[in-house]
Amino acid sequence: MSLLRSLNRQLQVAFGSSFPQRAMAGLELERGDLEHLLWDRVLHRELLRSGKDSIVEKTPGNAFAFRRIPDCWPDARFVFLLRHPESVARSWHESDPVKRPYDTAVADVLRYLEAVEEARSATPDGCTVRYEDITAGPEREMRRLCAYLGVGYEPGMLTYGAKDDRDLVRGLGDWRANIRTGTVQPGRALPGDDEIPAPLRPVCTAWGYAA
Repeated sequence: MSLLRSLNRQLQVAFGSSFPQRAMAGLELERGDLEHLLWDRVLHRELLRSGKDSIVEKTPGNAFAFRRIPDCWPDARFVFLLRHPESVARSWHESDPVKRPYDTAVADVLRYLEAVEEARSATPDGCTVRYEDITAGPEREMRRLCAYLGVGYEPGMLTYGAKDDRDLVRGLGDWRANIRTGTVQPGRALPGDDEIPAPLRPVCTAWGYAA
């Protein structure tokens, strides 16, 4: 799900007048505190509906709010999913080639990649996994990730069921062909160093992808 895309960037609290603002101040609740209560209630509702014990939120934009997330959820644990930056840009471009020419996709993803690197550098107790490692050895990587999260590994994590148009909505998480298969698919071939656009080279080097 992509709940935090709306939660931490668009689902906000506003005071209709000074009176409720003063009342909340009397309760020692500022606007940010009220937003945290709202966000938490939405995710808690979804967690109860799922019948599960933990919730995972994977919206890319979370990287821009990594300092605020622990204020709302002090027990939150961070997983940093890295992928070859050029592959990220290529995938983003291919999702809507007309709307996003390749150069535009490169500029778009660079902001996210730099935010991820900033968050990763500031969160030493986070867990870093690589997309390419997951597609090459999904069970190995999921067991490692489960160990970090303190949850039991289940084979269903890798065979999660085929999806159709009723389950996958464009703009709310992934909706393309690979996710519809219901299983982990092989990753695309990595680009050569000469195929990496100049703006992405520093991140490629920092993440160990460039020679």
